[in-house]
Amino acid sequence: MFKYLLLAFIVVPFIELYLLLAIGREVGFWPTVAVVLFTSMVGAWLARKEGLRVLRRWQESLAQGRTPDEGLVGGVLVLAGGVLLVLPGVITDVIGLFLLFPPTRRLVAALVRRRLERRMAEGTLRVTTFQSAPFAGGNPFEPRVSRPRIQQGPGNETDAEFTEE
Repeated sequence: MFKYLLLAFIVVPFIELYLLLAIGREVGFWPTVAVVLFTSMVGAWLARKEGLRVLRRWQESLAQGRTPDEGLVGGVLVLAGGVLLVLPGVITDVIGLFLLFPPTRRLVAALVRRRLERRMAEGTLRVTTFQSAPFAGGNPFEPRVSRPRIQQGPGNETDAEFTEE
């Protein structure tokens, strides 16, 4: 995992910076800035459009009582593609576009799904969950049972009492 983080946060930005400087040297500063801003705006628009399309297909499939064609992996890939398009850079834009177009996204989703299934079969898949403080119990509007209040009785006995918050 460390090597992937190293690649993502150190190596890729240096390559992106080198490419942006090379493009800026060839076409000029302002055209390069315009291209970066344009791809960010188009990326945000395209990610929103594709994300809403995926959500609409999910809702239609579930309303008809069938499993959605484009699984959860497809939705995550749309999100990742949108984030990559909003980030400034050439490589991230190419990868982001690759993830936002449905045919290539389906190809990547199939590869990711196969890899997840293989790791599940091998028993090497680790899932980590995080819980936030206010809604750690699930539904925030449902009363939660708190820790027991322990009260000392008159004869040294203890009474445990559960209360709802």
